[in-house]
Amino acid sequence: MIDPYGRFVSYLRVSVTDRCDLRCVYCMAEDMSFLPKADILSLEELERLCTAFVRKGVRRIRLTGGEPLVRRNIMSLINRLGHLVEAGQLDELTLTSNGTQLAKYADGLAKAGIRRINISLDTLDADKFATVTRWGRLDQVLDGIMAAKQAGLAIKINTVALKGVNDTEYDRLVEWCGRHGFDLCLIETMPMGEIHADRMEQYLPLSDVRAGLSRHWTLHDTDYRTGGPARYAQVAETGRRVGFITPMTHNFCESCNRVRITCTGTLFMCLGQDDAVDLRAPLRSSEADINLDQAIDQAIARKPKGHDFIIDRRTGPAVSRHMSVTGG
Repeated sequence: MIDPYGRFVSYLRVSVTDRCDLRCVYCMAEDMSFLPKADILSLEELERLCTAFVRKGVRRIRLTGGEPLVRRNIMSLINRLGHLVEAGQLDELTLTSNGTQLAKYADGLAKAGIRRINISLDTLDADKFATVTRWGRLDQVLDGIMAAKQAGLAIKINTVALKGVNDTEYDRLVEWCGRHGFDLCLIETMPMGEIHADRMEQYLPLSDVRAGLSRHWTLHDTDYRTGGPARYAQVAETGRRVGFITPMTHNFCESCNRVRITCTGTLFMCLGQDDAVDLRAPLRSSEADINLDQAIDQAIARKPKGHDFIIDRRTGPAVSRHMSVTGG
């Protein structure tokens, strides 16, 4: 699949649920209204969609949410997609998680063929964690992270940079990740969905964060890539990497190789644009995939050049849907 700008689309992110057991302040409103279960694709339908994209050249699939591990029977989908990796049809199957369910699922994920996961962790301070997530428990997430490490999964910690919240912790996170053998990825907050908070007050450019880190750590740029938008530097003192995802200060659209499917079967060609294509209707219109394949081809032909994220309290969010709808 090649889009109008010559970019090869090889990476699919699939939100298996919009539900989450946390309510992070930069991601969701506290009183979120979730989709009716009747609107959600079955696990079998999600597998069929994934298989169609693999047939068209997708080599990496990342399962996201919400929190993917709160979806009932999610391991059945993960195991079936893992068979595509085993058969050589897929290079990699990965997962983004908040870590709350990992103590239960880590061993099963490893057995299914997942080799690395991303875990969202914005602070190592228990009180701050409870505030950021609104009701999460840090000890539960740390237990899950260590269970994933024990299961042999490579771990990358995702941290959203939040001014006035965790902006004194980045050195500590670099040290902690280095000590445990994890990579760290810092992310600028993005203007997606109404969250009942002022993103202008939350927003912290990663150019400032990197400058602060450079006072205490030796950072060497590297061409290491995982298929996503992060740009990585090697931390000489720890031997691990720190990544920077900068949708606001320096977008990464020129090399975008990704599309996203929601749990209702809506395909978004860009995280920061509203243009979308319904794949649920062609999926359900026939047991054959001709209508589905045509809808996918038409969607890729409309993939935009890039997003237009701007954080401005006067204009509200850049797109109305929350991050939990399309996943990270």
